[in-house]
Amino acid sequence: MERLQKILAQAGIASRRGAEEMIRQGRVKVNGTVVTNMGCKIDPQQDQVSFDNAPIRLEEKLYILLNKPAGYVTTLSDPQGRPIVSDLLPGISSRLFPVGRLDLDTEGALLMTNDGQLGNYVLHPSYEVNKTYEATVRGLPSPATLRRLAAGIRLEGGMTYPAQLRILKQFKDRTRVEIIIHEGKKRQVRKMFQAVGHPVLGLKRTAYGRLRLGNLASGKYRILTKNDLKKLFTGKIPFTIKNIPA
Repeated sequence: MERLQKILAQAGIASRRGAEEMIRQGRVKVNGTVVTNMGCKIDPQQDQVSFDNAPIRLEEKLYILLNKPAGYVTTLSDPQGRPIVSDLLPGISSRLFPVGRLDLDTEGALLMTNDGQLGNYVLHPSYEVNKTYEATVRGLPSPATLRRLAAGIRLEGGMTYPAQLRILKQFKDRTRVEIIIHEGKKRQVRKMFQAVGHPVLGLKRTAYGRLRLGNLASGKYRILTKNDLKKLFTGKIPFTIKNIPA
């Protein structure tokens, strides 16, 4: 017997947290009956589960690294009709969801998968999966300002965790800074630099853990291997990877 939200995550409907919200909204049925109980457990071999009245099926796990261009939203649909990241996955029939988000105007590394368990591990702060960004900011931040950001600053919602920062290149009126964090708060990097008087002019995520974009072209993706997934975590990978090429 397994929890209903876990089955939904395994089916690629959403992350486990997202699946819980869908259950609360009454969008999930088990054997034809709407279920809103978070503690519901089912037998995936016996029980029939549907989402928005469509039967779900468990898919083989698929993991993709996409180099997201600016101008795409990291959702599975958009009421405003803007381009969505799944438009960039030609030939992929599995329903994949993004692990975390990148703003419309932010580009770079975006994990996409139908494995809700992996998504939870990557996003949960306790596993400390580092996210590396290159931020082009206005002005020339001083060493003291960078130390302040590295130590953690107070934003709306509390203090940020310690970060790692280094200057990549300085220009006359702007600076390119590498910043490594393991949190995933909305627009966090932009808010951090805004708080110290150096607003972000351009932002790109270049890595999750030791999994880097490398020479992956903008708008392109590659399917990840078991060795790629191991690069996400600093220690032992916290779950079992099955049926994935090494």
